[in-house]
Amino acid sequence: MSTITFDTHEFFNELKNAGFSEQQAETITKLQKAAVASTLEQARIEYDLDHFVTNQSLDNRLREMELRLDSRFLELENKLVKWGIGLALGQIAVIAALIKLL
Repeated sequence: MSTITFDTHEFFNELKNAGFSEQQAETITKLQKAAVASTLEQARIEYDLDHFVTNQSLDNRLREMELRLDSRFLELENKLVKWGIGLALGQIAVIAALIKLL
């Protein structure tokens, strides 16, 4: 997850250039930094950002699921072929037995 940075030095300098005293600029900068941290923490909790799924991880999960489904379909196809051959051989045996009886 990307990190959001807050340039406190630039913020402090902007406040001083706007006419705030050094103590006022420092106090406002500290409060702004705390507000940003609090907002990010609240967003992390509300939106469960620790478990947020990115598009890349979703793509990886979808690829894994597709591979699993492909292998399951291959297994199913193999079972169907085996059953089909078994049934065909059974039908041949029944037909041969009927022909022999006639």
